[in-house]
Amino acid sequence: MKILLVGSGGREHALALGLKSDKSCTQLHVAPGNPGIAEIAQTHSLVITDNQAICALAQQLSVDLVVIGPEIPLVNGAADVLRAAGFAVFGPSQAAAQLEGSKDFAKGVMRDAGVPTARSFTCNNAAEIEKALDTFGAPYVVKDDGLAAGKGVVVTVDREQALRHALSCQRVVIEEYLKGPEISLFGISDGRNILPMQPAQDFKRAFDHDEGPNTGGMGAYSPLPWAPEDIVDRTYEEVLAPVVAEMAARGTPFIGLLYAGLALTDTGIKVIEFNARFGDPETQVLIPRLVSPLASLLYKAATNNLDDEVLQWKDESAVTVVLAADGYPGDVKTGSKISGLEKVDGAYIYHAGTTKSEGSLLSSGGRVLTATGMGNDLAAARTNAYRAISQIELAGSFYRSDIALTASITEKVN
Repeated sequence: MKILLVGSGGREHALALGLKSDKSCTQLHVAPGNPGIAEIAQTHSLVITDNQAICALAQQLSVDLVVIGPEIPLVNGAADVLRAAGFAVFGPSQAAAQLEGSKDFAKGVMRDAGVPTARSFTCNNAAEIEKALDTFGAPYVVKDDGLAAGKGVVVTVDREQALRHALSCQRVVIEEYLKGPEISLFGISDGRNILPMQPAQDFKRAFDHDEGPNTGGMGAYSPLPWAPEDIVDRTYEEVLAPVVAEMAARGTPFIGLLYAGLALTDTGIKVIEFNARFGDPETQVLIPRLVSPLASLLYKAATNNLDDEVLQWKDESAVTVVLAADGYPGDVKTGSKISGLEKVDGAYIYHAGTTKSEGSLLSSGGRVLTATGMGNDLAAARTNAYRAISQIELAGSFYRSDIALTASITEKVN
């Protein structure tokens, strides 16, 4: 099976390794890819906002499956163009991708499907914003209705900060704060069936102790020793299956990866957000733990054939730590030399914001690299991840030191 994977980040690097390890994958092409991906697959230049260019590349390569990694081409309708050209595609249609493309749309789907979520107001002007902020009070949860590259959500006790962010959005969703630990739980869907994956937890704040601004994610781990034993079954029954059924009933079946961001509140599971693709950095801990052949699995999802599938997982734990550039998540310095990768052993290194110039590996984004350690428990996985990340040299870079720390202690106590 010849596969085209669209994307260039750490998520795509993890997916590329998973696809490549499946014996059914005979050729793997990634566009545009990155220097790390180029070591395991053939990469191609591509502007991912150009649907016709994506389709033309798939036709040129005569691929059997297209996997779309990032949210932008999905929300732009790339999957529709590819399906119209006869390709099997793992990724939702433009209509179904609105689960991520519009927070207001997702709230409507959850309402109609009976899925528990936070109370909210969708606001279009200052008066509506002021009223919503007053209704819910602090902590304020303010979400840009559209895509915002992981920077559209502000959670703060500072009303002025909440108001500034809300006024900067064309349309904004303001909702009640959900108190409780957060988890990410993905489901792989063929439009009718959805297979829940193992839960993971990511760390959004830039600095230790969950301090600093929200980011696209500074690390993740899986499994979750503290989570309820029935969390996967409950999420399937209360969230994933109802949403997939509702999308099918609307005539816009969801084919691809449904990411549910959840809060475990005192009154049960509640959805914080949906994404329409694999999450980053959770993918970097989930794919190494997955035993089921990834290429075959995504092809079955893309061709409406998941009826008899059951996911298999390793007993091992995984911890991912993100190496971020100086200034992230604000204005970052790029073009700095990265060294030390040759010293890393016993961990996966995923490239996210890197480029090559004159033989040197340079930083090209805010989240530069991630290191994923595996182990018999979270403590061992943490050791391997942090040993790896500490050997990488990039001027001004930083990483959190507390990824999975509390969970590893909880696991040891239990």
